[in-house]
Amino acid sequence: MVATVMVSVAPSSTAAAPKAGDLDRFYHQRLDWKACTLGPDDQVGKELDAAGARCADVTVPLDYSKPDGRTIKVAISRLKASGKAPRLGMMLLNGGGPGPALDMPPYMRQLMGPAGPRYDLVGMDPRSLGRSAGVDCGWNVGTWIKGAGPNRRSFRRAARFAKDLADRCARTNRSVLPHISTRNIARDMDVIRGALGERMMSYNGASYGTYLGAVYATMFPGRLDRVVLDSSVAPDIWGPRLIAPAVDANEEALAAWAGWAAEHDDKYGLGDSKAKVLKLVHHIIAVSAKRPLEIGQYRLDATLVPVFLLDNISTDEEPARAALAESVRLMREAAAGRPVQPSPDLAAELEFLTAATREDGAGGSGQAAIICGDVAAPRDPAVYWRDVQKHRAEAPIFGAVGYDIGPCAYWPTRPVEPPTKINIDLPALMVAATGDTRTTYESNKTLHGLLHGSKMITLDAYVHAPYQRGYPNNCILDRVNDYLVTGRLPADDLTCAPEM
Repeated sequence: MVATVMVSVAPSSTAAAPKAGDLDRFYHQRLDWKACTLGPDDQVGKELDAAGARCADVTVPLDYSKPDGRTIKVAISRLKASGKAPRLGMMLLNGGGPGPALDMPPYMRQLMGPAGPRYDLVGMDPRSLGRSAGVDCGWNVGTWIKGAGPNRRSFRRAARFAKDLADRCARTNRSVLPHISTRNIARDMDVIRGALGERMMSYNGASYGTYLGAVYATMFPGRLDRVVLDSSVAPDIWGPRLIAPAVDANEEALAAWAGWAAEHDDKYGLGDSKAKVLKLVHHIIAVSAKRPLEIGQYRLDATLVPVFLLDNISTDEEPARAALAESVRLMREAAAGRPVQPSPDLAAELEFLTAATREDGAGGSGQAAIICGDVAAPRDPAVYWRDVQKHRAEAPIFGAVGYDIGPCAYWPTRPVEPPTKINIDLPALMVAATGDTRTTYESNKTLHGLLHGSKMITLDAYVHAPYQRGYPNNCILDRVNDYLVTGRLPADDLTCAPEM
């Protein structure tokens, strides 16, 4: 059944809910569709235009409790349904992060197989990101996620780094930050649905996008048709300390990679046993704690080497494992004091980690704005130091990353609304991997239990977001795409075996 369209936002215990009529002009606005390319260096826009997509800006209130006040523009792209098969409606896409998603429709159309051409695929840059009133705090770093390092002195440096980032946001964006949150992004989504003339929409979200989708479904019940949630975030772990629950999963995934590297010792020479490879990794980190590793023009210290490893164990696909083995080989040379030059791919990642472009810094600013705007972080640095020390033994590589202090500890504003309580009827199709290093399998199972009527497909693999990633597993791809065409969920939860 199609729910009656309403134009009021869900009531909040801390922010007054506007009356339905207050938002009519946003829900019924006329969109100006245009080419997506903004300039000669706009690669995203060029790819969207080449695929036949069009772009528009949707006007939304900055503060939904004051709909007659200041407004912002939320950028969307749309790749309209094509072909002779009947159209199945509109599908909004989110790839996680939080990060921009304007670029997603052409990629997702290919991934969705026969279902792809039957939807109007809509990408959205969430508020504070990309083209949607992007928050730029002037951060000159690619990532705001760092490790605490080996000792209290390195932890204090991490704390100063986090405070400096937060202070920059306070100086440049204080008036906007209170209105950056997942709940407001969900409200923006519903305005987009209304402005596109859709009574209901489908949704396909991965990682953070699963939390966003669950928040939207809670705030706006009955407005979602077919829903795919890929690698889900449990509501109780979403927030500034999101990485902490996953540190054990990352240690396990790194050990699995070390076993793979040992099997390929003839090629990479990292050690002929899992234990020897892991010993080498620990040695590299120990050296980087004394002096930064020099890899070409880049410098990696003990606060960044674990972050690099974290970034590179999100899948067990052979090319990714091989790339990490080659990078560790180069790090071993650098740890020995020998001159090394990075490969082009490694150089691009080291550039991101150590010396951001303006776009990288802005993206990190907007991402932090959402996370810090959703859930308050502990303010006392001693809490973080204590937790780092507590977890060094059981998570010797990633504990100092997952439990380290970040800019949310010094954020200039506090969340305006409490986190959304999720416990609803939502017959979504969920995809999960047992070895997920970002949203653990336990996290997936938790959200599954809160979305009554949902079904979950489990893949026994080390991978994050297997469906949206295009992980080579036909069992996953075929079942998700069949659901998107037919709307029929499996009768029971399913398990897909590895196919590599």
